[in-house]
Amino acid sequence: MWAATVFTLYPEMFPGPLGLSMAGTALERRTWSLETKNIREHGLGRHRAVDDTPAGGGPGMVLRADVLAASVDATLDPSDPRPRLLMSPRGAPLTQKMVRALSERTGVVIVCGRFEGVDERVIAGRGLEEVSIGDYVLSGGEMAALTLLDACVRLLPGVMGKGESGVDESFENDLLEYPHYTRPRDWEGRKIPDVLMSGDHARIARWRREQAEKLTRERRPDLWRKLEEP
Repeated sequence: MWAATVFTLYPEMFPGPLGLSMAGTALERRTWSLETKNIREHGLGRHRAVDDTPAGGGPGMVLRADVLAASVDATLDPSDPRPRLLMSPRGAPLTQKMVRALSERTGVVIVCGRFEGVDERVIAGRGLEEVSIGDYVLSGGEMAALTLLDACVRLLPGVMGKGESGVDESFENDLLEYPHYTRPRDWEGRKIPDVLMSGDHARIARWRREQAEKLTRERRPDLWRKLEEP
């Protein structure tokens, strides 16, 4: 079973949308498991404090190294082989290649940051790998964790309806996905391209590839440049 453990100050946010649709069905079937750990259980003092002011001054608060480390140490065995991820806007960009690699592991451990950030010492001391889902800032790492988990879970064996469903999609081959159509054939004067109704699978495959390349050139020139590199 692919196992996910999430450290968060808001465990009630999980499974959230992961309890629905394909991910939810897979969770019920025990294709994967989800464990949440409330970091605040290891908070300090009567109010279970988990944060403190930034060393050197500045706005906001910082998640304490001792508190987070205590939560991690109380939960994880040192021999646990799963990668330890910290959702962070300064992390390595989450890509489909990374998602596929994570889905092929035994699972993941995810730490959801809050406040201005996490004390740098616990990142190094507990081997946390920072991962970002995009160039923007969220209120915390929970939404990012849900995104990462959804992307991984859908690739687990048996989760998607067809084995090929996860192969011919955007980003799998560094191309955006080609346009899709279904009935009715003519809708508001807009028709399904004739090639898709031809029954000629070779022509259809060529058309789809051409459309994927066209969309990638127009919308994601960064991906297109990557494809053109020798």
